[in-house]
Amino acid sequence: MERPVVIVLFGATGDLARRKLLPGLLRLHRAGLLSDARIVGTSLEELDDEQFVKLAHDACLEFGKGGLSEEMWAPFARMLSYVPTGAGPQALAAAVEAAEQQFPPEPYVGRLHYLSVPPKAALDVVHMLDEAGLVERSRIIMEKPFGTDLPSAQRLNARLHEVFEEHQIFRIDHFLGKEAAQNILAFRFANGLFEPIWNRNFIDHVQIDVPETLGLEGRTRFYESTGAYRDMVVTHLMQVLAFMAMEPPTSLEPGPISDEKLKVFRSMRPIEPGNAVRGQYVGYRGKEDVSDYSDTETFIALKVEIDNWRWAGVPFYLRTGKKLAEGARIISIAFKEPPLSMFPAGSKAGTQGPDHLTFDLADQSRMSLSFYGKRPGPGMTLEKVSMQFATHETLGSESVLEAYERLIHDAIRGDHTLFTTAAGIETLWEKSVPLLDNPPPVRAYPPGSWGPNAIHQLVNPHAWRLPFERGWRETRT
Repeated sequence: MERPVVIVLFGATGDLARRKLLPGLLRLHRAGLLSDARIVGTSLEELDDEQFVKLAHDACLEFGKGGLSEEMWAPFARMLSYVPTGAGPQALAAAVEAAEQQFPPEPYVGRLHYLSVPPKAALDVVHMLDEAGLVERSRIIMEKPFGTDLPSAQRLNARLHEVFEEHQIFRIDHFLGKEAAQNILAFRFANGLFEPIWNRNFIDHVQIDVPETLGLEGRTRFYESTGAYRDMVVTHLMQVLAFMAMEPPTSLEPGPISDEKLKVFRSMRPIEPGNAVRGQYVGYRGKEDVSDYSDTETFIALKVEIDNWRWAGVPFYLRTGKKLAEGARIISIAFKEPPLSMFPAGSKAGTQGPDHLTFDLADQSRMSLSFYGKRPGPGMTLEKVSMQFATHETLGSESVLEAYERLIHDAIRGDHTLFTTAAGIETLWEKSVPLLDNPPPVRAYPPGSWGPNAIHQLVNPHAWRLPFERGWRETRT
């Protein structure tokens, strides 16, 4: 750490804080990445410091990794304090000042405000920070969604910029905090084997597939105001697409990477309703806060086209939804097949689809490259084989940070590489205008399926990569 920091955690008693943020902060502390820090929790709950420490302990015990001994917990517990949000801006300012006074005046103490609050409450928190005089020397982490359309995103950014400069704002997308997402950059730009073929001359199409098995129990009110496209595509899948499609940055610094991602978004064609399939799982309507005639999609699949020299003519297929057959986070690149085959009939050449490079965006990432090889034995019979790599099979895999841990650490250091900019998010909403203004009708799909049947017409003449015909290789012990 360059300097001490006081982390103000808004929504400190909420589900995200309990499941991810408090255990993540503990893990950063245990890893030596959060040594000179104090954490001030605040929420609507009327707690004192002792009660908050107990809440944090229970959360870390339930959701943390690697066990929790008293020896591990005691130093972290001393970093924690609490102030109810209802006590007002001055009480919050006093709590932060008390935390800052535990450090020497030089170097100055930084502030990181994490807004783990509902979207409608975010601007109230921003103005509370302004009233409390806690904007100076601070950075702020914002949770999605960043607006629900172009006008709302522009209004949100304008009001944020009344209080914070853009360089102070960190719009978090936990997908980009995953080890596998960053591995895309290493894979693309560090390897002479793949960098020359990462273009329309060799790649046929790309799929970014994020199906989920969970439903929306307890989240229906939120989803009725967003839907799958606003919740998942703009904030997650498009950001992953930008890593896949961007040009080589001049350096792996936040500015050049953000510039190249923005160029991808600006090169995208507007998303037309005919290039999207919206779905809703059977049983969603009639739930709490859901109308019997709800038109909200719980599933979305779409084709994205990028009009630049690298990707012209290469479709990017995106799919995500709730209550689907499997939970996965897959990027799959299909390479073009040879123009002619000299293999004899019965060799099975070309019968199992194109060669694929696959990234699994799980916390412990995996990659697979599939290709045809000769089956051992007489004759020329081919079969698909694969080379696979798994992060958890390498040295140091136990030290891999989870997405929220990495992103909090980056925000403390002021590294914007894995965060979304105001210009980027507004450009995506601009490209979404045709779809949002005239969305196709939602199609029903049964829970446990892969979505509406219309998705096969969308991807035709290709096929969806999930479900896999061959599973991942068993983990070596």
